[in-house]
Amino acid sequence: MSAPLRPRAAAPRAADVPSSGAASGAPLSFPRTLTVGVVGAGRVGAVLGAALAAAGHRVVATTDGSGASRARTALLLPRVSRRSAADVARAATDLLLVAVPDDALAGVVAGLADGGALRPGQVVAHVSGAHGLAVLAPAVAAGARPLALHPAMTFTGTPDDLARLAGISYGVTAPAELRPLAARLVADLGGVPEWIGEADRPLYHAALAHGANHLVTLVNEAADRLRDAGVAQPEKVLAPLLRAALENALRLGDDALTGPVSRGDAGTVERHLARLAATAPESVAPYLALARRTADRAIAAGRLRPVDAESLLGVLAGIRREVAA
Repeated sequence: MSAPLRPRAAAPRAADVPSSGAASGAPLSFPRTLTVGVVGAGRVGAVLGAALAAAGHRVVATTDGSGASRARTALLLPRVSRRSAADVARAATDLLLVAVPDDALAGVVAGLADGGALRPGQVVAHVSGAHGLAVLAPAVAAGARPLALHPAMTFTGTPDDLARLAGISYGVTAPAELRPLAARLVADLGGVPEWIGEADRPLYHAALAHGANHLVTLVNEAADRLRDAGVAQPEKVLAPLLRAALENALRLGDDALTGPVSRGDAGTVERHLARLAATAPESVAPYLALARRTADRAIAAGRLRPVDAESLLGVLAGIRREVAA
């Protein structure tokens, strides 16, 4: 890569994450086969429950939900009973997996703790990328042990997801005494742990959302503009180009940059912006933001000389002022 690599951050120390109440931080002993319950039968919860069952763990209960959730659990966890969240928590003597939306997580955990559904020594794990261990404080107060276990993958909630779990990374935040169990669970799921400090969870999740979610938006924006240009099947045009660009970016970093911005072709970019403003004005602002960030990275990587970037940056700045006016 042209841009210098920053040193990889060390795995978080025990002091970086809240204690679960263990006296010495020494690794804890758990049975090889865990008794597991899943609160939240959405796409992630049902798939991870099925993966844990396939790894030999005893998944005993999951929560009921919408018609889609029932169909999903019937397909992925056909022999697992559906119960209330409190009953699932009581049945999960070893591991309770909480797979609910980020904004609902704190309320669900607090409700289970306040209702007496959690037990001392039980591991309560959530699968949120945005949260660390702090959101599990009510569970810790009830004597449970906290674990944040986020799969870095997009889910459809179908059996196809099980094959996609092979080799993926999990963002894990855990007290020192739970690290061996966390590593074993990730291995059972066929994944690789990435140890994330409590304070770094929002940055970790922002990076994943920026890369994956915004990629979907970017691809669909490109497809829409190709349709505007008269291309009947934009996915056929984009598929080989985008696959090559993604592979090159992952392999080469900023050395994969190509196109008018990386060459400083101000006239081409100006024509892009003029036609976008006339055809799809809602695409002008995101194009500008990404073009400016691309220029910054190209300059920092040495692929675009500052002197060659002056006209380009002027075009971007001038269009920005028109848009803001």
